[in-house]
Amino acid sequence: MADLRKINSLTKYPSIPTHHALDPKNGGLFEEPAAYTGTVIGTEKVDGTNGRIILLPDGEWLIGSREDLLTASGDIVHNPALGIVDALRPVAEKAATIGVGGFGEMLVFYLEVYGSKQLPAWKHYGAGEPAHRLFDVASIPDDMFAWDIDRIASWRQHGGQDFASERVLNELAERIGVDVTPRLFEIDGADLPADIEGMRRFMDGYRSTLVATSGEPGLNEGIVLRAPDRSVISKARFQDYDRTLKRRSQAAKRPEKVSR
Repeated sequence: MADLRKINSLTKYPSIPTHHALDPKNGGLFEEPAAYTGTVIGTEKVDGTNGRIILLPDGEWLIGSREDLLTASGDIVHNPALGIVDALRPVAEKAATIGVGGFGEMLVFYLEVYGSKQLPAWKHYGAGEPAHRLFDVASIPDDMFAWDIDRIASWRQHGGQDFASERVLNELAERIGVDVTPRLFEIDGADLPADIEGMRRFMDGYRSTLVATSGEPGLNEGIVLRAPDRSVISKARFQDYDRTLKRRSQAAKRPEKVSR
């Protein structure tokens, strides 16, 4: 029997850092952007919930949320949390047919599940129809089951996972029959605005979602920036920039204290 706690920890998706450094005290941003050299790919940050499909070398699969495993191939009853299993089971069954050969002991597909009425931002995407988009794939080496759970957690939290490049990500998406999150632009890293105000203006051109399932498209959550080899990745959320700039504006309007 595989150690499910280790599988769960090995395959959890790490937090993506904000493009401008986040102040942990108040959620504002510092004037410290992520450093990109060469091409930067901008993708839509779809506002849903993270799901993962884990392929094992024996052809079995598991489906999980960001934190928990929800079901596995052969299960009669599954955890219905946020509609993740219902949305991803057909994808898992198709993905299992490609195997994990050449990738590692486990191959993990990370998908954003969105649009369902179980999710807060569903109205931005349509009338409540669930949908999904692939945004990352990782392979897990076959020697890591010998590690203890604390070592695994530290490895994951310090960026140890081996993620697919843009080319491989798109190839795998085609093989399992899913779409990736929308690619918005490619730009040289030197041309990205370095300051917070400039970045917020830049983001304005990408305010509406491109993945609405019906009706008029609503707002998206932001932009994910990534190098083609995924060596650097960061997220730019509209709410972070708007909160920071609002605080700056309010601070500028406050009268200065007069010293006596």
